[in-house]
Parts: sequence; C-alpha cells; structure tokens
Amino acid sequence: MNIFYQILYYFQKRGFEVSRRIAERLGIRARVVRTTFIYLTFVTLGFGFALYLFLAFWLKIKDLVYTKRTSVFDL
Repeated sequence: MNIFYQILYYFQKRGFEVSRRIAERLGIRARVVRTTFIYLTFVTLGFGFALYLFLAFWLKIKDLVYTKRTSVFDL
C-alpha cells in the first residue's frame, strides 16, 4: 500500500505543477484552474484533459529550450 501512495504523490506533485504555473501566469488561484480543467473534462468528454496534457507538454518543452543562465560563463 505504501508504494501506491508514493505513486499517487508523484503524479499529484507533477500534475499540479502545470495548474500552478498556468494560474501564476494568469494571476488567479491554482484551485480555480484545476476545477476548470475538471469541469471541462466532464462537459466536453475529455477535451479538458487533452488540453491539460498538451499544456503540460508545452511547458516541459519551454523549460528545456529556455533555461535561465545567471552568467555568460554558464554556456
């Protein structure tokens, strides 16, 4: 049962990161973003979840491409 909670914690931590970053950018609470995705998923039969996965993928790619360098010598 312990491994189940470890897996659950891992997915919650990684999944909520997307909501937090979107909310940060829009200037609203992360809870509102999460519930909006849940409602979109139920109303549109999965479109909200697909949008969520697309945004998660896009944020991951953006992080890989745009890394912040503190100095010129960090190349």
